[in-house]
Amino acid sequence: MTKIPYKTYLTEDEVPKQWYNMRADMKEQHDPFLNPETLEPLSTEDLYPIFCEELSKQEMDHTTRYVDIPEEVQEFYKMFRPSPLIRAYNLEKALGTPAKIYYKFEGNNTSGSHKLNSAAAMAYYAKNQGLTSVTTETGAGQWGTALSIACAHFGLDLTVFMVKTSYEQKPFRKSIIETYGAKIIPSPSITTEVGRAILEKNPKTGGSLGCAISEAVEQAIKQEQSRYVLGSVLNQVLLHQSVIGLECKTALEKLGEYPDIIVGCAGGGSNLGGLIAPFMQDKITGKKNPRVIAVEPASCPSLTRGKYAYDFCDTGRITPLAKMYTLGSDFMPSPNHAGGLRYHGMSPILSKLYNDGYIEAISAEQTTVFDAAVKFAKLEQILPAPESSHAIYGAVKEALRCKETGEQKTILFGLTGTGYFDMAAYNQYNNKTMNDYIPTDEDLQRGFDSLPKVD
Repeated sequence: MTKIPYKTYLTEDEVPKQWYNMRADMKEQHDPFLNPETLEPLSTEDLYPIFCEELSKQEMDHTTRYVDIPEEVQEFYKMFRPSPLIRAYNLEKALGTPAKIYYKFEGNNTSGSHKLNSAAAMAYYAKNQGLTSVTTETGAGQWGTALSIACAHFGLDLTVFMVKTSYEQKPFRKSIIETYGAKIIPSPSITTEVGRAILEKNPKTGGSLGCAISEAVEQAIKQEQSRYVLGSVLNQVLLHQSVIGLECKTALEKLGEYPDIIVGCAGGGSNLGGLIAPFMQDKITGKKNPRVIAVEPASCPSLTRGKYAYDFCDTGRITPLAKMYTLGSDFMPSPNHAGGLRYHGMSPILSKLYNDGYIEAISAEQTTVFDAAVKFAKLEQILPAPESSHAIYGAVKEALRCKETGEQKTILFGLTGTGYFDMAAYNQYNNKTMNDYIPTDEDLQRGFDSLPKVD
């Protein structure tokens, strides 16, 4: 029997030339986006003032199964794709598990994450429309970094509103984003009306992704040749990130493998949605039945403790309403280190799939996640991002369950990025000063009280 290699790479020619749209195979669609003023369903044209026209069309498209990747984006992908599928032999051995563990590593680019997959597409469509600039938010900084790289490549100005807590924790994210020519502002800020309002209400706030989104949208809609782009949550983002799962499935097929369990970290849903896309197609259509597990931080538990309801996607309440699992747009997560997972809601697509029983979800405390991160780093020689470490935790948990049962299951997880900008977090862990804040029911109720009343 041929030994499976430690790393499996596709050729450049095998990188997908089309993205896959999960919505085309879903038995039921998620509820429509609503106009925040009229509470009527939005049309594609209603999104044009905020998003690029082509991205607006992708956002609303639930019938086109495969979308051609523009040649310019395909060429851009060649600089960092294909990404490797890695067999975690050392982790398997240390755990003493009969399970086979694979991970898809998306950290082999300057942004250190999967975010460049969607950033390239969004920058291309903005430039192709004749726009001169875009705005965005970023939590951990990976999305802001990725978009700065893509905008430099396609020749667009960029303003990034970065969650203040992460901005202070990760000063070198500012350096790299500015190196690529973008402007970065800690959020909430005094540069926007919504930022000033949030600061007046809570001067000491560390911010949230919801705050940063509000500021980025406000700035974009005030400039005629500018639009807003979002790095997670939206349907268009999951579409672009499907390149991860498509590559993964092709590589596994070459090895004669198929995952019994797929594990991904979950914040807004970009990496999880991208990783599971072609496998979820199999699950929905009845070809296969893999377990899909989302792992989120216990400090921001939108799936495991949130409500499935219509909510604003931002704290300033200027975005359309989306039906999703949410903690309420006013929810302010604790300033822990899983910055990219501190969003109050979850992708409408993933929320619908979770509500319909296609996805499972668990939450994990910060120190437990870092236990898994450090163990993985020592065994597999990659220092993982705090966000990615949630998926490692989930995969280890499943592998140990296989050890108990003796089942030789195949586990796949997404290693979405590296943690080299997160050394303050690792210092806290090593110095044993890291804490595990878990919101109380009362804390969550304050967020739920902010939910809009939709019949």
